Amino acid sequence: MTGKEFIQAVANGRVDVVSLLLSILDEAGADYCVVGGLAVNAYAEPVVSLDLDVVVVAHRLDTVVTAARARGMGVLECALSVNLSAVGSDLRVQLQTDARYQDFVARRERRSVLGYEMWVARLADVVQGKIWAYLDPARRKSKRQKDLSDLMRLVESHPLLKDALPPAIREQVD
Repeated sequence: MTGKEFIQAVANGRVDVVSLLLSILDEAGADYCVVGGLAVNAYAEPVVSLDLDVVVVAHRLDTVVTAARARGMGVLECALSVNLSAVGSDLRVQLQTDARYQDFVARRERRSVLGYEMWVARLADVVQGKIWAYLDPARRKSKRQKDLSDLMRLVESHPLLKDALPPAIREQVD
């Protein structure tokens, strides 16, 4: 089973949302980078996630949202994201609108993730995003635990990252 087939099976996918999203981003001429758990999979042993977190360069976000609607995707605007969904898949796409992530796009890297070629935030930025997420007291405890687990996976694959972690997180990674 290929990575693409695997993610489709996990997402109950009758629609390949990742390919759909990548084509929308390309058609919209939108620079982007993947962040979050899927980005962690680009740098560490992959784990299953039904979330696809993407940062779209701010001046193209409206174009991407319009294109997603035109392709039949559901759009839900939230405080720090625009969430996209497609009938026929359980995969959840979050377009991050938190301004802190915008600089990640300029430093992105082309990577293969579960069989998809895409732009991914560089390793240091993925770590920074996970630190922000873990330290966010508004996040559900279970989500924060996953963020900590993702940081642990990254440190296991890249031990020198441990020194870049805040002391409170470094303690828990030990």
